[in-house]
Amino acid sequence: MITKITFLNPGFLWLLLLLIPAIVWHIWKRKQQSPTLKISSVQGFKKSGSFLAKLHPFLFIFRILALSFLVVAMARPRTVDVSNKTKTTKGIDIVMAIDLSSSMLARDLKPDRLSALKKVAANFVMARPNDRIGLVVYAGEAYTKTPVTSDKPMVLEALKSLKYDNVLQDGTAIGMGLATAVNRLKDSKAKSRIIILLTDGVNNSGTIEPETASDIAKEYGIKVYTIGIGTNGMAEFPYALAPNGDFIYRMMPVEIDQELMKSIAKKTDGRYFRATSNSRLESIYNEINKLETTEIEELKYYDYDEKYRPLVWAAGILLLLEIGLRNTVYRSFI
Repeated sequence: MITKITFLNPGFLWLLLLLIPAIVWHIWKRKQQSPTLKISSVQGFKKSGSFLAKLHPFLFIFRILALSFLVVAMARPRTVDVSNKTKTTKGIDIVMAIDLSSSMLARDLKPDRLSALKKVAANFVMARPNDRIGLVVYAGEAYTKTPVTSDKPMVLEALKSLKYDNVLQDGTAIGMGLATAVNRLKDSKAKSRIIILLTDGVNNSGTIEPETASDIAKEYGIKVYTIGIGTNGMAEFPYALAPNGDFIYRMMPVEIDQELMKSIAKKTDGRYFRATSNSRLESIYNEINKLETTEIEELKYYDYDEKYRPLVWAAGILLLLEIGLRNTVYRSFI
């Protein structure tokens, strides 16, 4: 965009201060040079209304203006059109592995764990415009909901559509979820590859042990951030279906295998977080967002438009006008 006028050599503007004593000196000398005549009455003198006499003081004004324009021109005024171009130099590939078991409908987060997660995860995706993101869901088994992609609208739509619908066998197959996420990233050429593994329970399903899956992640140099979602103590869990198809809730203890989640994170150089509330879940994703920064190269292009030429032309015209009038019309002017 076009910015305000700047000066390449602003130091020259100090020369404008020298014009002040020049103006004062001219006024003082003009008074000294004015002839005086003492008479008893001026009634016999006719007042002169000569146009040339009125114009004569402007010769000095022309010179001062010309000098002012030259000083400003030497300071090199110019405007600049700045255009930016950004280029991702080192991107990150991210897979979010999300527990989709029935316990994610627990109401210790509002309105429930899954709804709270979908909102926070969507904000996380929108905050990573320069990275590729994929989505893996798991319960008693696991599958890829969205491959690693730079198509953010597709990832956001996949997140929005997440719901517990018995498509997956109920349970918590942490090992399967992690292994599926690793499989999405193992061939990636990105500078950094990370998995955000979220669960609200204890591993009780699947054919791959979480320890085995974390070993594979370590082997491929994939960092895993683990999140245990759920309050401390008791929470309202769905445990049966009413005749109208709605879930029936009851208070049950919250059980999260934190030792396992800590072990997975430590083995892969990641970190473990515990989300006990909506605000805590949001702060966790914000922290991961800050920990995994993408290097961006910003290129700026400057197109300068020099403004001194009209000032030089104006100064030249004023000087020629002043010199011409002084040596022609006002040559013998008193």
